[in-house]
Amino acid sequence: MITVTLSPKFQVVIPKPIRESLKLKKGTKLQVIKYGTIIEFIPMRPLKDMEGSLKGIDTDIIREQDREL
Repeated sequence: MITVTLSPKFQVVIPKPIRESLKLKKGTKLQVIKYGTIIEFIPMRPLKDMEGSLKGIDTDIIREQDREL
């Protein structure tokens, strides 16, 4: 487990191994979400970067009878 410290200016440095594994660059925007006492940082990626990420996904959906069209 990696531990970080909140600075006097309420800043957090993302450790280098995590930055490198997520390919985070200077200026990358992060969405911040609070779940109870948990803080989550989610990198905002351009839609172009998402191209092809769902390739091979199973699109067969079994619908409940009351939801069938």
